[in-house]
Amino acid sequence: MKIGMISFAHSHAFSYAHALTQLDGVEIAGIADENEERGKRVSSQFNTEYYQNYEDLLDQSIDAVIISSENSKHYEHVVAAAKKGKHILCEKPLAHTIEDAQKIIDVCKEHNVILQTAFPVRFNTPVVKAKQIIESGQLGKIVAIKGTNRGTNPGGWFVDPAKSGGGAVIDHTVHVVDIIRWYTGVEVKEVYAEVGNLISDYDVDDCGLLTMEFDNNMFATLDCSWSRNDKYPTWGDVTLEIVGTSGTLTVDAFEQKINVYNEDGARFNFWGDNMDMGLVEDFITSVRTGKAPSITGEDGLKALAVAIAAYESSKKQEPVKVN
Repeated sequence: MKIGMISFAHSHAFSYAHALTQLDGVEIAGIADENEERGKRVSSQFNTEYYQNYEDLLDQSIDAVIISSENSKHYEHVVAAAKKGKHILCEKPLAHTIEDAQKIIDVCKEHNVILQTAFPVRFNTPVVKAKQIIESGQLGKIVAIKGTNRGTNPGGWFVDPAKSGGGAVIDHTVHVVDIIRWYTGVEVKEVYAEVGNLISDYDVDDCGLLTMEFDNNMFATLDCSWSRNDKYPTWGDVTLEIVGTSGTLTVDAFEQKINVYNEDGARFNFWGDNMDMGLVEDFITSVRTGKAPSITGEDGLKALAVAIAAYESSKKQEPVKVN
């Protein structure tokens, strides 16, 4: 199977590429990146052909593409790939606007290609185990969830709203909202959010607190901030406290590590899941078998809609319905 990659603008592209190299019968058939220096460097690193123009890559005999470009370019790249009949794994968020996300879904359906949204946290062992516990009924009815997704400010195009669609809120909300939807099968109907810039010098949101009400009257809160400084021993976290009528469950997705302290400070040695490997392997299986993707474009759209509603809520300083 031949896979192309469009853009290494997102750092996750490197782990996706490493995952592809570890799968039997899979070849990275080319990398397209408009940044020539970066594109040539990573193409050499992964021993494949470099294309400055992504259209030239899509003209090759490849089965699928992984798109890891800036959020604002997802629409352009997905549409081009879909029209060439290539199956698509697209980095999250699916787009930087609701309108583009819906168009992405529509064009992939029109051309009958697989569209999978990159939500790798679904392939984390503690997160998967929690889903099994919830589905077993041990917690009873889920009434509330407290979540966090706090990380380090990535800088670069992430802090340019024209390219990203926003800051920490659009970057981090989508992961946890997707997990909550996956766990419960219910949808967010209303969001109240406090969004602001409290830490960095960039003119973009780096902190956000969301309160979400779901269509079954469950509620959830989420801290989706870039609140980790550069010296913090871990880049960030994904945690969930799940409150049910029969019990409470705590999930820490990135606690699979050993903390090390010495005279130079603190650091951690991570020994846990390779979530990106799980995501890429799942996508490749879908392409090989023709089965529907486990994480759909609609999943990406619904998570994005919550982040967009959070920005609107913060601006209006009132709860906002999620469309």
